[in-house]
Amino acid sequence: MATGFARGKLLCAAVRLGIADALIRPMSVDHLAAEIDADPGALGRLLRALATIGILEGTAADTYALTALGGPLRRDAPDSVWASVVFWADLLADQWTYLDECVRAGEREGPARARTAAGVSSRWAREPEASAIFHAVFAEAGPEANLAYVEACEISSARVVADLGGAGGGLVSAILGAFPALRGVLADRPEALVAARERLAAAGLGDRCELTACDLVETVPAGADVYLMRSVLHGYEDPAATAILENCRAAIGAGGRLLVIECVVPDRVQRADPRVEAIAMGDLNMLAVTGGRERTRSEWESLLARAGFELVEVRPVGCDPASGLASDQHSVIEARPAQA
Repeated sequence: MATGFARGKLLCAAVRLGIADALIRPMSVDHLAAEIDADPGALGRLLRALATIGILEGTAADTYALTALGGPLRRDAPDSVWASVVFWADLLADQWTYLDECVRAGEREGPARARTAAGVSSRWAREPEASAIFHAVFAEAGPEANLAYVEACEISSARVVADLGGAGGGLVSAILGAFPALRGVLADRPEALVAARERLAAAGLGDRCELTACDLVETVPAGADVYLMRSVLHGYEDPAATAILENCRAAIGAGGRLLVIECVVPDRVQRADPRVEAIAMGDLNMLAVTGGRERTRSEWESLLARAGFELVEVRPVGCDPASGLASDQHSVIEARPAQA
């Protein structure tokens, strides 16, 4: 368990050095070292390790080629994971270094106080491509990856659905594709809407979806009868999450519905469970990085109530049988405006 970081750091070194980008054909260690400006001896040891996990293959003495598994490490690959490797194994892993200090400081001050105490700036702050990397990682795959979410939301009777914090538009595209009579609103920060505009236009959905640039902590667009947020509120501490929900309450009509797609933490963990472990690790990631949190059902109920909502139902999201792409770690938390 304690050495679990090793593969991530190995992959991160490979993408930072540009090994996959340079290996357009089999190369000797010396040739590749000259291409990427690295020490041949140290590079040979790294290449050998990459071969042991299937990223490279040795084709001759001191000569390596990129495998099909290693192909997505190229920045220009159609299915590139370059941004994901840098994001998780470098920028986010750096934040986890200070997890103990975050625990001492608590949710609201954790990440900032930990850095201040250490007297260092984060790798995130020093990464010139940080914003582009973030949006590349969270720019969803095509609408097919969201089919299970669409089904779990149960929105066939809706007229206008607002996807708040929907980034690249994958979910709202899937919703509009499934329900041709429906109109959509996608609200997010301006830089997040660029990819969404292109995706919606390419799918012929641009005229059915209004793009609204806003900060959800400050405002939420009115006019929808269903508001949904996927993996948004877990990034915020309770006061900011409450402010977003209060903005939703101000925008939503009396008969409107709020659908929050998030993880729901079990009240008690009695035994080892890989699914619950993933939720718990995601919770600690929020603690170390944003100060946010994953929440139990009772915590969601309390948070919603403070903003004027009543929790109606929690529906787990299952994996789509055809694609298997939706995560069963998430649930749809349905709420309605509370009765006065």
